[in-house]
Amino acid sequence: MNDLRLTVVGAAGRMGRMLVQTIPDTLGVRLAGALEVSGSANVGVDSGLLVGAAANGVVVSDDPRAVLAESDVLIDFSSPESTMKLSALCAEMGVAHVIGTTGLPPRCLASIAEAANKIAIVRSGNMSLGVNLLAVLVKRAARALGPAWDAEIVEMHHAKKVDAPSGTALLLGEAVARGRGIELGAHSARGRDGVTGPRKPGDIGFASLRGGSVIGDHTVIFAGAGERIEFSHRAEERGIFARGALAAALWTRGRPPGLYSMADVLGLSDD
Repeated sequence: MNDLRLTVVGAAGRMGRMLVQTIPDTLGVRLAGALEVSGSANVGVDSGLLVGAAANGVVVSDDPRAVLAESDVLIDFSSPESTMKLSALCAEMGVAHVIGTTGLPPRCLASIAEAANKIAIVRSGNMSLGVNLLAVLVKRAARALGPAWDAEIVEMHHAKKVDAPSGTALLLGEAVARGRGIELGAHSARGRDGVTGPRKPGDIGFASLRGGSVIGDHTVIFAGAGERIEFSHRAEERGIFARGALAAALWTRGRPPGLYSMADVLGLSDD
């Protein structure tokens, strides 16, 4: 079977560089394209040289249509607007889309869902296999414990992160909500400050910490009467996100159109 042809969006960014570095060491895939925004100083640069490796012959482009014509899967850790446009283009061209972009507003999510009628899309607020296994465990715990146990999600990221709560924290919050059979939006407590009154029963709380160079720490706390259970994950290097995204890309081969999660990739979507 031929290697899966991958294109990386934002090849000069942190995740893009990690993917370009990781793809050559991953069986079953090869780098077919590298994209950057028009006007980037990196357009026209060999993507191997861009990441400090040997030249690989894949030149950074600002023409998504031309690059996707030679691709099977697009891996995307970009911005909400860019992801929405690229998802529509992938649907038009029959290219699977792996989305790790966070902070997607409802209209972007709706557009992605529409594109999933034509192609396989794997979307996750965190591509780490460990985090997504954690989400399954959190969902099970929430289902077993019920709303009598208060759920709080604490996350910390580096000082330059622009969105809060993080996509991973929201992924874990959704896991709690699904376990309880409720909508997260109607039971989400964020940004407590001042005299807030007592905690509302059934709320799912979020606390976002920022500082230093922290890649990503997440803890889900279930606090009951006289006891507490904590589920934690700590990211020690960014390679975990790249490896998870590549696992998702390989998983899309031969999949019918649909909007999938990393739980599907792990074979745990029924849990």
